[in-house]
Amino acid sequence: MNQITSLAELALRLAVGTVFLAHGLQKQAFWKMQPSEQLPPGMIKLLRFLSIVEPLGGAAMLAGFLTRPAAIGLSIIMVGAINLKARQMKKGFTGDGGWELDFMVLAANVALLLLGAGAWSLDRVLRI
Repeated sequence: MNQITSLAELALRLAVGTVFLAHGLQKQAFWKMQPSEQLPPGMIKLLRFLSIVEPLGGAAMLAGFLTRPAAIGLSIIMVGAINLKARQMKKGFTGDGGWELDFMVLAANVALLLLGAGAWSLDRVLRI
């Protein structure tokens, strides 16, 4: 593996990890919210669940720890986000509330699933 490839894997991991860590931590506010007409109980439960797993997946990506399993989990989250926006909210690919960035984050996770964490990762150090 050459250094350019390792640098690219690190850049992908840092970008994906930062996005999920930040967005997951933002969702912690849903622990204080009560269900409403806009946010029914099922959606509140999902957002609370995401407030736990997104930061965990983001931290795993940042450290390069269990990168492939984390990429699978985070990809599932992104498929759900795309489905929510495209089908349920009827948002287009681009524009206000579009799902183009969700698609890009999904693609980055798929790339990490295929490539692995790279040379500068705990996965490499622990040989997992």
